[in-house]
Amino acid sequence: MQAKGGRLSKINIKSKSYKAFTTRTIETIPQFAALPSEIHDAIETVSRVMPFRASNYVIDELIDWDRPAEDPIFRLIFPQKGMLSPEDYDSLASKVRAGEPEAVLKEEARRIQQKMNPHPAGQMELNVPKCGGETINGMQHKYRETVLFFPSQGQVCHAYCTYCFRWAQFVGVDDLRFACGDPQALITYLKNHPEVTDVLFTGGDPLIMSSRIIRRYVEPILKERPGNVRSIRFGTKVAAYWPYRFLTDKDADDLIRLFDEIIDAGYHLAIMSHFTHNRELETDAAKAAIRRLVSTGANVRCQAPLIHHINDDPQVWRTMWETQVSLGAVPYYMFIERDTGPKEYFSVPLGRAYEIFTEAYSQVSGLARTVRGPSMSATPGKVLVDGVTELGGEKLFALKFIQARDPKWVNRLFFAKYDENATWLDDLTPAFGEKKFFFEA
Repeated sequence: MQAKGGRLSKINIKSKSYKAFTTRTIETIPQFAALPSEIHDAIETVSRVMPFRASNYVIDELIDWDRPAEDPIFRLIFPQKGMLSPEDYDSLASKVRAGEPEAVLKEEARRIQQKMNPHPAGQMELNVPKCGGETINGMQHKYRETVLFFPSQGQVCHAYCTYCFRWAQFVGVDDLRFACGDPQALITYLKNHPEVTDVLFTGGDPLIMSSRIIRRYVEPILKERPGNVRSIRFGTKVAAYWPYRFLTDKDADDLIRLFDEIIDAGYHLAIMSHFTHNRELETDAAKAAIRRLVSTGANVRCQAPLIHHINDDPQVWRTMWETQVSLGAVPYYMFIERDTGPKEYFSVPLGRAYEIFTEAYSQVSGLARTVRGPSMSATPGKVLVDGVTELGGEKLFALKFIQARDPKWVNRLFFAKYDENATWLDDLTPAFGEKKFFFEA
């Protein structure tokens, strides 16, 4: 395919027609019929709480159907029994088996969802800003420099990662959902907040939108140049779950042209790409998509959480980081799995997370050591597990803020007692006999 515009070379990737499988059509997946009945039953039950969606690309090219139960992408996409507590699973499964009315099943699913901390780190209570005295539900402003915007047409993904901390966007409950369909609300807010330098379009996945709709949100920034915005970011997993979006979709060239226009207008363009496993980077289409994005001058930054059953292996991360660098992308973050959704199924203890990061980090060149982690996106900010050390005969976690609600906290070192079972900031106790961490005051 020859691009119609932009800084592009010829791309030889065969087109593939897009199809999405959802909870309602999951049984039409050809490989699904061959799964054991107990896996069928588990998926049917848990998908009422953690919704299922997957593109035909994910189904056909990323999952090893000869061993699905052990396959990381299968575990990542298809709801698993262990994602619910035994009590909640048995309660919901018994109602499914009994043929209870749909309204009863939905009520039981909602009860379980409300227990799963649908909006962690104070997203709903602390991050949602106001403009003219009115709350802007489709926006978050946690850190001084960065505003997150949730375009209403982009609150879905090509496939749902079951670990996703944005799972509440997908369960069909409006009270749990962030979304805004008014580009002018963003412009007005940016004009009134000159401290903001970065706009992050997020979701869901904003790049699932057509290029025409993406332009509706981006072009006002290019034309009106509100406030002091210097960077435009898109949080996306499209390169992993539907790379043809950048290659052969009917508006792929127009999307690439829009990226060119953003850069030509003097803005830094960052594609915040989520890659959870090295397999997502191995297909020809994924490699071509990343190279095409890089060819525009966009900065492709790669991030993912560390999650049990999927990528809690140093060699997975080493391979991901090395592959990303070879494609011109930048390893950016290893996150700690957030305290939401099926966190007990996916969580890795902080001490083990530090070991995995350090082992992988020690095996790559300096070009891949742009990555930061393990990092917790907690209520006060992004907290880095910077080390495990011993002071005064006490084993400790060395921690510091990479980003914070209060900018004065950034890069400040603090210590917590080592706890081999701790998986999140709230599990930790201050060191040296302190009653509280300094930021809790």
